[in-house]
Amino acid sequence: MTKKRGETSYKKTAFGIIPRSELIPLEIEGTKKIWDFILQKHKTGKIPISASFIKKIHNLGFGWIFPEMGGKFRNIEVKVSHHQPPKYYLVPQLMEDFVKDIKMRLKYMENINNQNFIENLIEFLSWTHHRFLWIHPFIDYNGRIGRLLTNIILLNLNLPPIELKVETPSGREKYVKALQKADEGEYKDLEKLFKATIQEAAKELGN
Repeated sequence: MTKKRGETSYKKTAFGIIPRSELIPLEIEGTKKIWDFILQKHKTGKIPISASFIKKIHNLGFGWIFPEMGGKFRNIEVKVSHHQPPKYYLVPQLMEDFVKDIKMRLKYMENINNQNFIENLIEFLSWTHHRFLWIHPFIDYNGRIGRLLTNIILLNLNLPPIELKVETPSGREKYVKALQKADEGEYKDLEKLFKATIQEAAKELGN
């Protein structure tokens, strides 16, 4: 297929082979579908975080665009920039261990009234976000699901959601570099990013 001027890629979807410019609105709509579902689910209490639930929201958001991969853990090897995620056949067990780790860490989370709570929360969110992206359980949309997972955790802690600035080139660059540092075991930059985002959300609530 000949590319139109300005188009960089085409993807096969449930709506045919479409350019990136037509895919973006669908992705935004898919993300909104998940968020609306999360907010509705939260009205009935804490949202259970499990591997099956994570697959469910991935399918809800993106299965209608990509039926073959929506809600399914990847079954191929992938490379993400400089990061080589684990072998695909390890993903199901890694995700089960991941959600168990989340539950255990939440169990020992500092009380919200404790002076160390925010520091503890930032460390926890940074670890959770990076670990999910390190596993890279899906072929695509791991970043979106990872950021939504962060907000599920915050809602479960009765805290407001946050929005990591990843849409602008400079914001994206900081985010990617922080994740690459975390791949090396250095979480400081990612923690700084989460801290700044939480502080910004707190300011907006105060206005």
